[in-house]
Amino acid sequence: MLKILTNPNPILRKKALAIKDVSKAEVQKLIPQMVEVMMTRDGVGLAAPQVGQSVRLITVRYQDGHLVLVNPKIVKKSLLKEWGEEGCLSVPNVYGEVKRCQKITVKYLDENGKTHKMSGEGLFARVIQHEVDHLDGVLFIDKAKKLKRVEE
Repeated sequence: MLKILTNPNPILRKKALAIKDVSKAEVQKLIPQMVEVMMTRDGVGLAAPQVGQSVRLITVRYQDGHLVLVNPKIVKKSLLKEWGEEGCLSVPNVYGEVKRCQKITVKYLDENGKTHKMSGEGLFARVIQHEVDHLDGVLFIDKAKKLKRVEE
């Protein structure tokens, strides 16, 4: 299973590169590996940089399964924002309050290279914003207030 990088690791601070060809073998191999890590570690989302791959790919828990978003781009954000607690597999045992847009629309490619546009709110919108931040080298602790460490 892929190993999750933890802060401080320079890969977590790099802007990830767009994936030019979703059908490439290494991309197709990475997708199920990321889903496995996310599910095994009880994550609600995972970005490729968190497993050492500086590419624009995220997986998100969705309904009863998962969603794969290649080259996700948030194309619309609500003006209304809300505070909510966040944590991160790459920043273990640390939680904090982060202000995020309540609703977003994201455009992305699926694992077959097909373009999609999807809107969401609440936890789904928060997770997408958190994971897209990872692709830009931003960690939730950069935006959070009331950071607290929780012992295992």
